[in-house]
Amino acid sequence: MRVSKLLLPTLREVPSDAEIMSHRLMLRAGYIRKMATGIYSYLPLGLRSVRKIEQIVREEMDRAGAQELLMPALLPAEAYQASGRWEVFGDNMFKLKDRNDRDFCLGPTHEELFTQTVINEVRSYKEYPMTLYQIQTKYRDEARPRFGLMRGREFVMKDAYSFDRDEAGLDESYKKMYDAYCRIFTRLGLDFTIVDADSGAMGGSGSQEFMVKSPVGEDGIAYCDACGYAANYEKAVCIPQKKEYPQGELELTKVETPDVHTIEELVGFFETEPYMFAKTILYKADDKYIAAMVRGDREINEVKLKNLVGCVDDLELAEPFMVRELTHAEVGFAGPIGLEIEVYADNEVAEMKNFIIGANETGYHFSNVNIGRDFTPNHIADIRVIETGDACPKCGQPIKTAQGIEVGHIFKLGTKYSDALGLTYTDESGEAKVVVMGCYGIGVTRCLAAAIEQSYDDNGMVLPVAVAPYQAIVIPVNTKEEAQVQMAEEIYKTLQENGIEVLLDDRSERVGVKFKDADLIGVPVRIVVGKKCGEGIVEFKKRTDAESQDMTAEDATNAVISYIKENL
Repeated sequence: MRVSKLLLPTLREVPSDAEIMSHRLMLRAGYIRKMATGIYSYLPLGLRSVRKIEQIVREEMDRAGAQELLMPALLPAEAYQASGRWEVFGDNMFKLKDRNDRDFCLGPTHEELFTQTVINEVRSYKEYPMTLYQIQTKYRDEARPRFGLMRGREFVMKDAYSFDRDEAGLDESYKKMYDAYCRIFTRLGLDFTIVDADSGAMGGSGSQEFMVKSPVGEDGIAYCDACGYAANYEKAVCIPQKKEYPQGELELTKVETPDVHTIEELVGFFETEPYMFAKTILYKADDKYIAAMVRGDREINEVKLKNLVGCVDDLELAEPFMVRELTHAEVGFAGPIGLEIEVYADNEVAEMKNFIIGANETGYHFSNVNIGRDFTPNHIADIRVIETGDACPKCGQPIKTAQGIEVGHIFKLGTKYSDALGLTYTDESGEAKVVVMGCYGIGVTRCLAAAIEQSYDDNGMVLPVAVAPYQAIVIPVNTKEEAQVQMAEEIYKTLQENGIEVLLDDRSERVGVKFKDADLIGVPVRIVVGKKCGEGIVEFKKRTDAESQDMTAEDATNAVISYIKENL
């Protein structure tokens, strides 16, 4: 492709609404343009990269024995209502009505529709196992769309669904997808980590996420270098940390604490440590209110709590007026003693002695509180967020934490959707049995953002060969010099003949502008034809290298071909 003919609307200024580097660079490089909040169009360069990611995904899914199809994006409500997810997705689902007042949605995910397809089309148990997939646009009305392609309201996703006769079959299908995902992300040049994860609204018995570590990632990862344990914060198991507490059961005492609300203020007031406090937080869980307790130096893991409570809708902090009604005190003085709602206490709270809590009276706290004597939680479980330095649940060594970008997620759904929708088969003996399912997703457009977040410099993107929109660029320094133009054309033609996706920057621009654009858009390797072309010498430079090398035109051309083929 000649750059003079390429739609390349690069920007020199960083857009004010772009918060993270991948968003900034894709806007600056002319990969994407914002249409509305969380909605983007893909310009030629961006679309080429997205299509390359799709093709790698497609090749590895086919290699794993999956079959591609394509579902509609506009979906009738009935299947989601049958599975119960019409309510679960809530405001995150784009819902609409047709002219006949029938309910539809823009597909956020397609478990129900794939299940219905198999119900309608599969005739015999002999057709199982079967894995079906599609690469399609999804729609979710995110409360806070941000970070460009990282969290949008419209995005491209690969979703696959396996259908097996039993759990053993599901295990085998799951392993095939696990291996396929490892190959996909390796081919994309992503440095990824596999972590245990929460299944969320998808349901099922188990799941794993494929994460790219990045400080801008929205997901927390807990991992152990000693044994290899890794889990999303939402799933990471927390081992109670032992602390020294006063021995024996001291006398329960009500202490006046005027204008003291936060743990920081309480620590100063009582002249003690944060772990001597247990904070009580009130939540609205569907149509009821609950209280959750963690140690003063910990945070509540709302996903763990939601799963424990069994919420259908989102778990939300209780409104201040409800806190006052339930505790008879202002916010900041809640405690479990005398509460007439269910209390969920973290495992560490159960091991505390003579600790401090809110007294459910404005301006007062209780000290020397002991479980069993002063109150008894309705539930004791792991409901806190894991932290750096916590004991690894697998080997006991200190846990490390990082932020990560989720690029893939695989689930063992079991019979959640086949039960709800009636997907069964009749086995060899004539007995009716329920089909066992798995679900496997990859954020195609998010993979592009993750690749950029993983590798960039002050000049622009440093993209893997497999993801870059073009693999190489040939730049004549002076387009008025016939010798330079002729050699650049010859190299360009040779690279094309060898299957290299190459740009020829034939613009009458300063060479510095050409270099900046090539680096900005992430071309992996370039050849520069300059003053030494009369000697048959050109400059060869990889995007990852600081310096260029002088080579003969033939050697440079061969070096490009070798480099591209080695890195695909």
